[in-house]
Amino acid sequence: MLDQDQLVERVKSYLPNLDEALLRKACEFSKEAHGSQKRESGDPYYQHPLEVAGIMSEMKLDLASIITALLHDTVEDTDVSLADIEKLFGTEVAKLVDGVTKLTKIEFQPDHIRQAENFRKLLVAMSEDIRVLLVKLADRMHNMRTLIYVKSPEKRLRIAHETMEIYAPLAERIGMQKIKNELQDLSFRELHPEAHKSIVSRLEYLRQEGTQLVERIVEHIEHTLKEADIKAYVYGREKTPCSIWQKMERKNMNFEQLSDIMAFRILVDGIPECYHALGAIHSTYHMIPNSFKDFISTPKDNGYKSLHTIVLGPEQQRIEVQIRTHEMHEIAEMGVAAHWSYKQGSLFLVDGKQYRWLRELLSILDQASGPEEFLENTKLEMYYEQVFCFTPKGNLIDLPRGATPVDFAYAVHSNVGHQCVGAKVNGRIVPLRTQLQNGDQVEIIRSKTQVPSAAWEKFVVTGKARSEIKRFLRTQQREEYISLGKAILSKAFKQEGQDMTEKELEPVVKAYKNKTLDDIYASVGEGTITRADIIKIVFPDRKQADPAKKSPFSFLGFNRNKVLKNEEDAISIKGLIPGMAMHFAGCCHPLPGDRIVGIVHTGKGITIHTIDCDMLENYSSTPERWIDVSWEKENNDDFHTGRIKAIVSHESGSLAMLANTIAKDMSNISNLKIVSRSTDFFEIMVDIDVRGTKHLSTIITDLRSKPCIHSVERYKS
Repeated sequence: MLDQDQLVERVKSYLPNLDEALLRKACEFSKEAHGSQKRESGDPYYQHPLEVAGIMSEMKLDLASIITALLHDTVEDTDVSLADIEKLFGTEVAKLVDGVTKLTKIEFQPDHIRQAENFRKLLVAMSEDIRVLLVKLADRMHNMRTLIYVKSPEKRLRIAHETMEIYAPLAERIGMQKIKNELQDLSFRELHPEAHKSIVSRLEYLRQEGTQLVERIVEHIEHTLKEADIKAYVYGREKTPCSIWQKMERKNMNFEQLSDIMAFRILVDGIPECYHALGAIHSTYHMIPNSFKDFISTPKDNGYKSLHTIVLGPEQQRIEVQIRTHEMHEIAEMGVAAHWSYKQGSLFLVDGKQYRWLRELLSILDQASGPEEFLENTKLEMYYEQVFCFTPKGNLIDLPRGATPVDFAYAVHSNVGHQCVGAKVNGRIVPLRTQLQNGDQVEIIRSKTQVPSAAWEKFVVTGKARSEIKRFLRTQQREEYISLGKAILSKAFKQEGQDMTEKELEPVVKAYKNKTLDDIYASVGEGTITRADIIKIVFPDRKQADPAKKSPFSFLGFNRNKVLKNEEDAISIKGLIPGMAMHFAGCCHPLPGDRIVGIVHTGKGITIHTIDCDMLENYSSTPERWIDVSWEKENNDDFHTGRIKAIVSHESGSLAMLANTIAKDMSNISNLKIVSRSTDFFEIMVDIDVRGTKHLSTIITDLRSKPCIHSVERYKS
């Protein structure tokens, strides 16, 4: 464990003019403030802020940041006030402590709303000073390192989920790869212990078997560079278990199919030497097509620079090679903290291209209807693999992989996105849902009469595009609801023999105290307030008419006034006709997260299919039976049937391994069928209970990490 003297020596090693007395004063102040408080591990609570300060010192940050780390919990957990901190340590430290202080819990709200609100506040704080985020990351790092001492399994899972979904992507966004890797791996160990254990054991086996191979490859690369008269440092590094698991899930591959578990780095003195080394590598070894990436000429948003290539290296091994300067390597590992080392004083300005994403998140914050939508869209903005595209004038626009011309248009400007009617990619007109590739030149075709389409929301991938589209559609939808509500009430008043006026509706406005007249019109149009409710308020003496009327949808075989036995079945799907029976197709087993469509069957109700289901061809000639539906939310507590096909080794314990893995991922086998068998393998079809596509994808990835399972994939008949 770190002590005060060790911390002081660490900071002095890179800050020779350190005010040692002030740092020791902060250490003693924190120790005295936390007094006899204990952590769940049993250690004195003071040890936590000391360790957080130690992590900050590894980033070689300034004295104000180190003192903030020491004091970051004092305001919330002790009697110390911000005024006390400002008086003793200055305004700068007080502002930082205020930004980092753990946020007051939002009582009486579910965890996911509390998490969203806390993240919103964190974003606002770090937009003013990025050091707030650095201290928060160091705080989360130490909490994750000591997560094993937290007794509640639910709390451990919640913290790990939050770390994986918010803090690790934020670390990557500011270029702190080293911290991001550790946060992800600690979270992965908690969230998927079996998969983590399996990958770690395989890595240990490869390490034992391949130690000499790695050394031989390093020697071979060093010899190649030496012959080209290039001075370089070469070493091999192993990918983390979490990054391996993510690649298995993303690329739909088994462990044995991964070619870049080991990557080799070449560190040189300058940029010309980077390209010289690349030429030497490519002239000596065969390059794998489409594997070269130049992040020096087009750096990532977070400042990352490097050359990446995959070659058929020594001993016919496919190896990934990364070439960069020593300075690029420091920035790749420590991000903005490394910029502080190289350019004293420039670290904390939230300015320039590197922080454009932060300004875009603040823009999303302004447009979101609530904290949950904000968190959803910002997650989209944080998770990305980049694609570099160009405007007709040659300006660089970087987007997440899978981005479309609509994402490109919104990245240029909100108005360009709203007015987008088409796009040219490399001079050719393409559909708006086309996925852009590296190097594409994109020209957006605009029209002043164009408005965003609801269909765009289904294929855009950037948080900015999605939030802009949602905001526009909300505004447009409200206007439509207001217009519809007016028409409904006007007709209702005429049936009562009176004209509808604002004066007649004054009792309604008084009855709904927090609503304006437009709010009431919109609610009637949306159906949250019925016209009967309004008529009852305006005409209290009127007798209620007999509600038993024939449903206009009776030809479809259902009664609109009849309530489903299980209303929750209908709540999860948006776009259904109220009261109509609904069931899921057995051919494609749609899950939350899939794009879906409804088919109306006379006398049976609506059948929900995935949008790519082959059975939909049977209904191509009857478009009037199709209805546009979507999931209310992609993640919920309801279970649905997901079908997988697996090829399993014909050996003892294989089926038990499959069943245990599915069970440990909080799922259950509802049906199992052996399709075919041979001497070495048998093919099985398994129906499992899952919450959605993400849950199913996690189970499939975990199964792929098991040695006895040859392959596994989602199956649709």
